[in-house]
Amino acid sequence: MIARRARFVLCFALSVVVATLGAAGLLVLALLTAFQMPRFYREGVAARLGRIILAIWGIRLLRRGDWPETRTGHTGKPPQRVYISNHTSTIDLFALLALGLPNTRFFLSGFLRKLPPFLVIGYVIGIFWTVPQTFPEQRRAIFARAARTLARSGESVYLSPEGARITTGRIGPFNRGAFHLAASLGAPIVPLFIRIPPASDPGMGLDARPGTVEVFAAPSIDTRAWRSDDIDRHRDDVHAFYVQWHHTLTRPNALP
Repeated sequence: MIARRARFVLCFALSVVVATLGAAGLLVLALLTAFQMPRFYREGVAARLGRIILAIWGIRLLRRGDWPETRTGHTGKPPQRVYISNHTSTIDLFALLALGLPNTRFFLSGFLRKLPPFLVIGYVIGIFWTVPQTFPEQRRAIFARAARTLARSGESVYLSPEGARITTGRIGPFNRGAFHLAASLGAPIVPLFIRIPPASDPGMGLDARPGTVEVFAAPSIDTRAWRSDDIDRHRDDVHAFYVQWHHTLTRPNALP
């Protein structure tokens, strides 16, 4: 018990130091480059920070499944996509950063802005900060502003339909925001599933244990024909897919 507590304190302290130094370095880099290299900030620096913090906790990250190609078109940028995933653990944030999703911004809970390193990193890499469901007008304004920004920039985006909700052992209800956003952009949805071994998963806590975290990708979902009147149906269809996917990937002897 003492050894486990000492490990937690050491890993937590190292993570804070790495996040703080990384945030400071990222801000200096952004200032020196006049904030003109957003993909490098996200896919180079922030992704590396995510991988380092996972390594501190002894977590290995693997990609599985049907990941979309990252070919660039005549613009020199990857196709615009809306990435979504389940949300089960505090590990999710670092795993998603570590993936270095191409040309991708993130929606994250505004709560994280209370932590200075995340505030700085979020500012530099262009995170869209959200508010709780209890503030529907503010949420609509945030999503509308994000839709305009993404339509103009052509960037991809990640967000969890489960929002800030962290569930254990099941897929929680899905919010509508991700599906409205995908329909507005006409961008395909790329479903991701983050599988964390129960022995490694801290849930809402911070004491992650060593293990292998796998991020699965399913075939993209075409949204070009979606209409606003059908958003609830599309949301429910994707939710049903995730419930079945969760069952498939978490049952005993599930395939890798």
